[in-house]
This record gives sequence, structure tokens and C-alpha cells, in this order.
Amino acid sequence: MTASLNLFKLSFLLSLLSNSGMWPETLSNKAGGVSAPPTCSRIECPSSEVIHVGDGYQIRRYNSTVWMSTSPIQDISLVESTRTGFLQLFDYIQGKNKFEEKIEMTAPVITQVMPSDGPFCVSSFVVSFYVPKENQASPPPAKGLHAQRWEPIYAAVRQFSGFVSDSDVGEEAAALHASLSGTVWSAAIEKSHASEIATEYTVAQYNSPFEFENRVNEIWLMFDME
Repeated sequence: MTASLNLFKLSFLLSLLSNSGMWPETLSNKAGGVSAPPTCSRIECPSSEVIHVGDGYQIRRYNSTVWMSTSPIQDISLVESTRTGFLQLFDYIQGKNKFEEKIEMTAPVITQVMPSDGPFCVSSFVVSFYVPKENQASPPPAKGLHAQRWEPIYAAVRQFSGFVSDSDVGEEAAALHASLSGTVWSAAIEKSHASEIATEYTVAQYNSPFEFENRVNEIWLMFDME
């Protein structure tokens, strides 16, 4: 088990260092279905409950979770920002933390996107690693990283395949917004994001680069329900 998890850690790192545009997609981005990422049958993922399945999207309720996160990274590229952030997080789980403790790899690695208010402008990105349950009570601190403790929260989720590229994420986020238009969830999402200049969203990546089939990435729109 340890060897396979170490391979996953290395392979995920290699995926971030590779040129994503050179890798083929093996699943249609327009399939419309949302399913449980296969990776979560092998390594720990945050627990959630599916409360609604719509046309091309899913509504989940995530339980309380803990994430180890980077400081905001200012860049025009999600791919480059995720690479930069994951290198910090990879060092962290390999023991570069105050307790010198190695931590098991989990999924997904997420990038929270705070878009700029115009094209070709710098956006802000925060890259996060889901802290395993056994470490959540007291995650090891580390320079340049901070723990985020999420209360239970809802997410509208859209899946897409292939290797994430900068051109994909904006299109997929827009498609998620479009699929939610006119639904009961739309008002709650708009209310939760009312103070933002541009709606923030999250990109979740689950797979290693050696997995060419059944690749799963997701766009999350987080929101509260009163």
C-alpha cells in the first residue's frame, strides 16, 4: 500500500510538471454525467453526500473538512499556479513541516480561483491538500502554509476529463453556471457569492498522469443553504 501511495504522489507531481496540452483526452467532456472519482476507491477523499443530480451537474453536501493551503498565488495561469502550490504541498507531506511528519497522499488537490475582472489580468489562486482524518485534529504547521477548516458546505459540481489546461477551466465553469440557471440552487449560489467581483470557483484534480482512461476533474461552486 505504501509503495502504491508513493507512486501516486510522484505521478501527480509529474502530471503538474508535464505539458498538459500534449496529453490526449480519452473521455468526452460533454458526457454530462457525474460519477464518483475512481481515485477515491484507492486513497482518502473528503466525505460528501449527493443530494441532487441535474443535467450535467451534481449537488453535494460536504462534511466538515480540513485543508492545508498555500498563500494566494498571483498569476494569469491556473496550471502554473497549481504547479507552484503543489510543490509546496508535496514537500509538506514528505515531512517538510514543524513535526517532520510524513502524511499520506489524498485526493483531490484543489485550486481555489479568484478570477480577475478582465481577460489577461492576474488572478489569485490558492492550492490546497485535503488533510487525512487522522491528522485533522492537529495538522502539522509549516512555513508558508495554513490550515483551512471548512464547516459543512454545499457544492455544485461539474466533471470533465483529460488533463487540465487554462483554456478548459473557464469554459467548464461557464458551462456549470449555465446548467444551474433557473434551478432552485442558482439563487443560493448567487447569494453566497454576492460580494465577489467575479464568481470564485474551485478546480479539483484527482488523477495521476499514468491514468489515461476515466480521468476525472471537477469544477466546484461552493455555497451555503440557510
